[in-house]
Amino acid sequence: MPDQKKQDDHVFRLSRRKTLKGLVAGLGAIALPSATASASVWESFFQQHFRELSKKELQEVLARLEKGYSKEYGKPVKVKATAPIEGVKFGYGLDLSRCIGCRRCVYGCVTENNQSRDPQVHWIRVVQLDKERGVDLDKAEHYYNPKKVPEEGHFYMPVQCQQCENPPCTKVCPVQATWTETDGVIVVDYNWCIGCRYCMAACPYGARHFNWSKPTIPADEVNPDTHYLGNRPRPVGVVEKCTFCVQRTREQPGRYPACEEICPVGARKFGNLLDPDSEIRYLIENKRVFILKEDLNTQPKFFYFYAT
Repeated sequence: MPDQKKQDDHVFRLSRRKTLKGLVAGLGAIALPSATASASVWESFFQQHFRELSKKELQEVLARLEKGYSKEYGKPVKVKATAPIEGVKFGYGLDLSRCIGCRRCVYGCVTENNQSRDPQVHWIRVVQLDKERGVDLDKAEHYYNPKKVPEEGHFYMPVQCQQCENPPCTKVCPVQATWTETDGVIVVDYNWCIGCRYCMAACPYGARHFNWSKPTIPADEVNPDTHYLGNRPRPVGVVEKCTFCVQRTREQPGRYPACEEICPVGARKFGNLLDPDSEIRYLIENKRVFILKEDLNTQPKFFYFYAT
């Protein structure tokens, strides 16, 4: 077993080294730091993988990020690296019979997770479906805009990262910049991501989003409570995604994700799948549960259900 781990580590480092070398030789496959870039930019680009950082190195990385973000946005920004809580695996439930399609979850997520306002990046999208057709995603309306919701004859389905137990996105990353944490959340090391977008192509839920240009976040709207693997401001040229608000949910005592808290009709439920007495377990065991694209065997930890 130790020999296998040593071999895996060798492949891991070799893959990263080869990839960077190929990109540098590839005449601009990604935007590499310029020769005049600051030392902190180069340190960020060539730092070790998050999972390989020592405690001291991690604190140095967090301090560097805090200093940079605080200077950029003109106010103190905290970057933490709170680890998963032992004995917890997060699961999410969404009541399709309650959701009214108001999209408050979309914009609550944007505010909490420092998503770009221009160009817009949304980790959650809500689609409008015809009640007679049922869950027919080929006929879903992504850009509905009635004067009032819910619109008669329709129902709504928010879609975001499903935090799959068998995620295709993590398997295709050539540098292992994305992986599944012990609490079930799939994360991205944004300092390690090379922007190849293989994970976007592999995700069957359209839950990953690429920053094509420098994200714009008004200084007075920046959420200063951030996590290295979560809602810290992302640079241009990386892929980002929902993380179940790890900056909130990993705290002791934990908070709910922003989208769950802001829902005006209580359609969203969140909890620990390993706790037999949790609300999420009760819903899964007692309600009519629907899993999006279940035939793909991605085994999502995001469950749609009908309470009525």
